[in-house]
Amino acid sequence: MKNNYITFSKNIFIPVTNICRNGCEYCGFRARSPDDAYLISLKEFLALIKDNGAATEALFTAGEKPELAKLASFFKQKILDYGYSSLIEYTKELCKLAIKHGLLPHCNLGVLNREELKELQELNASMGLMLETVAEVRAHKHSPGKVPVERLKMIAAAGELKIPFTTGLLIGIGEKPVDHLRSLEAIKSLHDKYGHIQEVIIQPFIPKPFTPMWNKRPPSFEELRKVVRAARAILPEEIAIQVPPNLTSPKELIELGASDMGGISEKTPDYINPELPWPREEELRRIVAPYELRERLPIYPRFIKKGWYSKELSMLIEKYADEDGLRLRR
Repeated sequence: MKNNYITFSKNIFIPVTNICRNGCEYCGFRARSPDDAYLISLKEFLALIKDNGAATEALFTAGEKPELAKLASFFKQKILDYGYSSLIEYTKELCKLAIKHGLLPHCNLGVLNREELKELQELNASMGLMLETVAEVRAHKHSPGKVPVERLKMIAAAGELKIPFTTGLLIGIGEKPVDHLRSLEAIKSLHDKYGHIQEVIIQPFIPKPFTPMWNKRPPSFEELRKVVRAARAILPEEIAIQVPPNLTSPKELIELGASDMGGISEKTPDYINPELPWPREEELRRIVAPYELRERLPIYPRFIKKGWYSKELSMLIEKYADEDGLRLRR
């Protein structure tokens, strides 16, 4: 590991909408009917960010292309009721409000085209999209947005636009061990070309009730160990290997090359895995000891030094970052 510290960020997790065009067989986040569908209102959003505590990141997640989902009519009516015409337009407004409240946005809205990335770029410190796997798996048979070539295309477009980017692998959804290596090599190839990947998440599949994969066993810890070890061997040292501390036991994975714990929130749950709470900061410090725990921003230090951010974000970044590009100690 390059540094003698482990990084994490403090965020507020904002689920913009759970309406999604994909039908992944492991997903418990996607709305199944109008009864459990939602689009966050401005009032609900402002209540989340008004008292953001020590958080510096607004993590925006959403179902992919809700305008094309089975519940598209519900979404379209809701967004019109709010006075907007699309998910991108509405999320841009939310990003502007987040910045005014001292938060640096990071959007992960599923597959976006180049024009949509450009629209969001000036209002985001970084952006993300999980590659998940380059394999064609049964779990994605009803998910047009999970075609590997489409996801790689978006990651490449983000590189062309110089957007600091987060991606990752989802382990245990029907892929084979060789697919882990192929996925990591694909990420490395894009980073070699564009230099924009800041972190790669190694995330285990967690079975969710009322989904087709409820009875499927999650990956073993030994499998996660192998993927983290492979990631550290394949990816350039400057790319952080992230392991979510609420989904696995990270200590041994740190010894194998993991160097980041991702974002944790004191105010909001992990809406993708709400049954698994994040550790508090002090607990996280104990988990990573004897390594020092250092807070970072949603944009990694080397991209701050490169100036890969817009003038809309410069005041907050200069306020929060120390001389090394990490969170200024309070």
